Amino acid sequence: MPWVQITLSSTPENSEFLEDMLLLCGAGAVSMLDGADQPVFEPIKGTTPLWQDTRVMGLFEADTDGDVLLDYLGNGWQEAFPNTTFPSHKLEILEDKDWEREWMDRFEPIQFGQRLWVCPSWKPAPDPTAANLMLDPGLAFGTGSHPTTALCLQWIAQQDWQDKTVIDYGCGSGILAISAILMGAEHVVGVDNDTQALTATIDNAQRNGIGAEKIPVFLPEKAPNKAVDVVLANILAGPLIEMAARLAELTKPAGLIALSGILEHQANAVIEAYEPWFDMHTVVTKDEWVRIDGQKR
Repeated sequence: MPWVQITLSSTPENSEFLEDMLLLCGAGAVSMLDGADQPVFEPIKGTTPLWQDTRVMGLFEADTDGDVLLDYLGNGWQEAFPNTTFPSHKLEILEDKDWEREWMDRFEPIQFGQRLWVCPSWKPAPDPTAANLMLDPGLAFGTGSHPTTALCLQWIAQQDWQDKTVIDYGCGSGILAISAILMGAEHVVGVDNDTQALTATIDNAQRNGIGAEKIPVFLPEKAPNKAVDVVLANILAGPLIEMAARLAELTKPAGLIALSGILEHQANAVIEAYEPWFDMHTVVTKDEWVRIDGQKR
């Protein structure tokens, strides 16, 4: 079934009003998009910032009368903002697609180092003899294609994991935890504050033949306090800085730590937060993101 889509140019101040108007008109979905390539990487805690040039997009059923829709929106705008011009807009017909199938077709296997592959679970592994992580991201972030995840996987591919114990703090889809197990780690604890992420980690571990005893998962307040050989944390700079003492406590003496989700200009602040406990000796950059790793003294 085709759809009627209207896209309105807006400012952050007016976007919520336009969203409400579209929903009142019967929109099945409303989205807000960046209209000028102005990324918002790490918002201040408790805020939901929008772009200066925001696109508010409403999706309607195919039998929606576009002229009636525009009249209603225009009248509502004039009541709220008299003597101002209704935002520029575009009304178009979208042909229906199987969006899930289209995304699945684009997700290709990715290689890290000599032995580690991240493969979509619905496609054959390119090298059956390698450490193949068969992944279905589901509702959690992490396919290996984003720079922050790729930087961590590159690091994992370079390490000796034999008999190591690990914590993956912010486990998401479980991609780092499962990779460590496939590369030889003995035991990995997955921690995340999103229950959907914990579910995705469990599901992906089972998909890779890894039992729950190998990768138990916990919300942060219920996570065990036992220190491990390696701590992985692909989160964001703010939480990483806040949790420096906690992650240091979870790392054994001479243990390793790898941190990602950090923008280049945030690297020094993260390093300073961890230097009381760690020798932070490597910063690797990919696009605008960095990975920082080190060893506990």
